[in-house]
Amino acid sequence: MDFFSEFKSILLSMRHTLFKILIFSIILSFFGFKAYQEFNIDQLREVYSSGDPSTWPEPSLDSTINKADFKDIGSLPDIQFPADNPYSEAKKDLGKSLFFDSRLSSSGQIACASCHDSELGWGDGKRHSYGHLRREGRRNSMTILNSAYAETLFWDGRASSLEDQAQFPIQDTLEMNFHIKLAADKIAKIEGYKALFEAAFGDKTVSKERIQKAIATYERTIVSGRTRFDRFIDGESKLFTDQQVLGMHLFRTKARCINCHNTGYFSDNKFHNTGLTYYGRPFEDLGRYEVTGNKEDVGKFKTSTLREISRTAPYMHNGLFQNLFGIVNLYSAGMPQPRRKDHQVNDTLFPTTSPLLKKLQLTKEEKYALVAFLKTLESINHRETPPELPE
Repeated sequence: MDFFSEFKSILLSMRHTLFKILIFSIILSFFGFKAYQEFNIDQLREVYSSGDPSTWPEPSLDSTINKADFKDIGSLPDIQFPADNPYSEAKKDLGKSLFFDSRLSSSGQIACASCHDSELGWGDGKRHSYGHLRREGRRNSMTILNSAYAETLFWDGRASSLEDQAQFPIQDTLEMNFHIKLAADKIAKIEGYKALFEAAFGDKTVSKERIQKAIATYERTIVSGRTRFDRFIDGESKLFTDQQVLGMHLFRTKARCINCHNTGYFSDNKFHNTGLTYYGRPFEDLGRYEVTGNKEDVGKFKTSTLREISRTAPYMHNGLFQNLFGIVNLYSAGMPQPRRKDHQVNDTLFPTTSPLLKKLQLTKEEKYALVAFLKTLESINHRETPPELPE
């Protein structure tokens, strides 16, 4: 039993009610209101739904986290469009047509929308996506929901912006299997696109840069609506069940989720090794290392956003998990911690699971509470109607 629990028991054993209240008030004042919130779900509900995050309990941050740069979870900020690619309705409409147009692929059968379906959380619902000639890729398609807030794109962060990202699937031999310049030439020959490019950019010129900017503009508009979480922290205290309130508190404290899944985007936009690289085995994936060549990046993958997580299964870079409870269960166990085998003793690339991941010893009830909280990050599903493509 910890100090506060023990002291509480002593106070409750006292007969004189007024004396108990007086002593208890002094203790709360001395040690701070936040400490006692650990013991009372109603207190947690009141504070978390107060509309003032400065009153929330302190998050349980690892000693390696730079607290000066840390930003707590919260609502999403307004979308920011880059100065060299400002928003316009015409550009968004052009981007939407290109996003759904399979003529950007060499086979004429695969579009961006093939792996990013609004009815499947803007992913494809598959463990590994299928691409050119139905060949299977090796990673799960990340949702493009809220990608406007991503600092890098793809599991390995190989794209530095949404504009940069747009060219990769087109050129990838496992995906659309086309060269971006050849794709641009193909689009330029479609008469119906000329008016769309003129409306978006001022003239009819079709270029790979304009294609990339238009698709990126459209993708930036694919953003979550307000969730139960957003409404709860803004004052609608009755929206959360006791289980969800507990789950939110665990997320920020005992479960340590807040260390990587923070800000309104619910991602630190960084890369971590969760122990699932399969190093030296079938299905090996070296992750971020394939982009940077830095040995410390072996097995690291981007922290995915948790917004809309209940709609974007399967999970992890390899689509290993189909349900949220399975993921919470493995995180509670500390995730895999691979050990070197005899032949790997001197292997300088052997990856190490992130020290942020520790055994949590969550109870079954706490695991279910976390899952209940994660489901509050879902907004009303918007089904995107495909456009009529130019001819």
